[in-house]
Amino acid sequence: MTPGSPAVAIVVPVHDEAELLGDCLAALTAAVEHTRRTHPGARIVTVVVLDACTDASARIALCWPVRTIEIDARNVGTARRLGVAAALAELGSSDDVWIGTTDGDSVVPVTWLSHQLDLRAAGADVVLGTVRPDFADLTLDHAEHWLRTHPRGRPAGNVHGANLGLRADVYVAAGEFPDLDEHEDVALVRAARSLGARVVATDENEVVTSGRFQGRTPGGYAAFVRATHERIAGVG
Repeated sequence: MTPGSPAVAIVVPVHDEAELLGDCLAALTAAVEHTRRTHPGARIVTVVVLDACTDASARIALCWPVRTIEIDARNVGTARRLGVAAALAELGSSDDVWIGTTDGDSVVPVTWLSHQLDLRAAGADVVLGTVRPDFADLTLDHAEHWLRTHPRGRPAGNVHGANLGLRADVYVAAGEFPDLDEHEDVALVRAARSLGARVVATDENEVVTSGRFQGRTPGGYAAFVRATHERIAGVG
């Protein structure tokens, strides 16, 4: 790594995502390759955390240039925390490292990581990116509702582990990802804010995530998608 070049830890928690993981890792690989062109000398470590997987997720992950670790926590907060720890250990330090996180059912755009690094260079300590459900999983009414309620250029600043980045020193000072089975990302950002971290919200590199109604955590993004669908459809 050349002096002044960035070091990056990318972490992807996975629990039985064989159907979607290949697309996730293909997109991440493209984003990493793009970042190495735009940020010469960047050292980037991607860790896929296979948490209690019983499907082909491990075999799929081995097809991509990522490091894998296997755990049996059934806890997304634990998975993210152990993934970050593994990546930082490989990088050799938490000094001047950027952490980016996404999910195994999500697809990042090619400029996802390079844009986070540009925001970091401009002074951001934490980057909150937007997420949208895959419209192929939704009804036409639901997709149109989503577009109406999420105008471009006006990110709400919601916290999504599928599109989150932050400085490693801020991450450590904020207490790392807590061992929560949901909203671990919200808790981390809340702690970072309490320390005075500069938080930047952006929708320039929106991540597409699964529009499924039943997710891997009880109250995660899938629950939001399901509730929105039921409200639009007048269910219940």
